[in-house]
Amino acid sequence: MRIVITGGGTGGHLSIAKALAKECKKRGFYTLYIGGTKGQDRQWFEKDAECFDMAFFLESTPVVNQKHIYKIKALWQNITESFKALTIMKKYNIQACVSVGGFSAATGSFAAIFGRIPFFIHEQNACMGSLNRLLKPFAKIFFSSFPFQNAIITPYPVNNIFFEKQRIRKELKHILFLGGSQGAKAINEFALEIAPFLSQRNIRILHQTGKIDFDAVKSQYKKNGFQITSCLKEFCKHHNNTNMVFIFDFSDQIPIIMQMADFAISRSGASSLWELAANGLPALFIPYPYAAKNHQYFNAKILSDKGYALLYTQNVCNNYIKNLHKIATKNMALQSYNKNLESIMEERRNYDNNEDIMQHIFSLNLPEISQSLIHEIGKDGAKTIIDTIQLNIST
Repeated sequence: MRIVITGGGTGGHLSIAKALAKECKKRGFYTLYIGGTKGQDRQWFEKDAECFDMAFFLESTPVVNQKHIYKIKALWQNITESFKALTIMKKYNIQACVSVGGFSAATGSFAAIFGRIPFFIHEQNACMGSLNRLLKPFAKIFFSSFPFQNAIITPYPVNNIFFEKQRIRKELKHILFLGGSQGAKAINEFALEIAPFLSQRNIRILHQTGKIDFDAVKSQYKKNGFQITSCLKEFCKHHNNTNMVFIFDFSDQIPIIMQMADFAISRSGASSLWELAANGLPALFIPYPYAAKNHQYFNAKILSDKGYALLYTQNVCNNYIKNLHKIATKNMALQSYNKNLESIMEERRNYDNNEDIMQHIFSLNLPEISQSLIHEIGKDGAKTIIDTIQLNIST
């Protein structure tokens, strides 16, 4: 079978493309990738012979955020580029095209439709993307791990390593802050504010800052009196040192780092959410508030509504840490900041009309939530999707 996988732009879409491509290669399929020149597509797949036999990068342009004449120009450019994609598909005798969403899916998707090549969509988020909504009527099958009408619901395509490293969490000894490779300023600030309270409870910190804020966050931890290491082996070696923070911008050891943690504070992109679930790692999600259609909020809501995760908006978290800062300043003036943590936390409640986030974390039944997360996500999402496509093409 000869198949095209198209889409990308951001890591969430690209991780789906990679999972599906690996499953295709296992079966000996000739697998092409069609992505865009913007976003992270080249970074992921330009030299990835393990996943794709060939990779092509066309001038896909986002349409949704454009205004007036620029929207028309962007749409026209995508249509024009789609004919280049169709030429590629015909040259390699492509039998099926799978879109994983994102603006760079436009050229490959339009090409498949124009060329009457069997076309399939995977929607990764709880809110349907604009391109997927437009193209859904043309798709033979619409896949998702979220409950959409007329969709085939499959497990999310998570790398098996996250299942292999899963474990039931029993007590809170390590907390992981996940800002992603690009970083999340709000999560970085939240981590720095609550770090002293975590240390006083003998909770160790693992922190992915992203590349942009790495130096600033590292400097602030040191200023706050923490020891810093970017070596995971060193962090593990000093396992009794609750004042040591493992800080990194990007790592290919995320499954191992995740396995060490007992709780995570993270954005709620679909890939991060389901990887945490596969690992059995309970989490507090702080959705990126500017994500299209606020989809990160609705991703996390799927788990929080079942009691499997905590969900706080960025605005609530920002207000919470402002109150923490006020109280810390006041109590330091009274020379009681390090003497009586409970009185500080009690006073904080008087400032904060919202739920006490830290107390909520500390009161969670980690074993029960961890077990529930593991049952919530099935394995072999990519296999299920490719099985269904292969069956559909052969009948």
